[in-house]
Amino acid sequence: MHPDEQAIRDVHATWIAAVNAGDLAELQGLMTHDAVFMNPGSEAVGPDGFPAGFGRAQRQFQVRCVSEPREVAISGDLAYVCSRDSLSLMPRDGGQPLALAGDRLTVYRKEPDGRWRLARDAHTLSPVIARG
Repeated sequence: MHPDEQAIRDVHATWIAAVNAGDLAELQGLMTHDAVFMNPGSEAVGPDGFPAGFGRAQRQFQVRCVSEPREVAISGDLAYVCSRDSLSLMPRDGGQPLALAGDRLTVYRKEPDGRWRLARDAHTLSPVIARG
């Protein structure tokens, strides 16, 4: 295992835990100053636009994300994690929960302080269709 692989896996797990906890301050500390988030059907947003979308989602839903890293690759000060994610969104005002699933590609960059931070994130999460 590459010496930095565990650190990357740890920051990925910390990111998911912070999403589930609704901890915006933690998330902001885990991203680069120029991070970009790409979501299906939406314009990409940077770190300045992230808090509004995250806050809106947290106000509307109890969020539960599970991320299973399938591949971690490292090249110098850049790394990526390919994961399979599932997301459960329970409306805070009642109603039917939403289930999403898909693949995620997250790029991490090793910053001058030696910490790995999220630099780019893109996913293919879409509604799970119940089969019956």
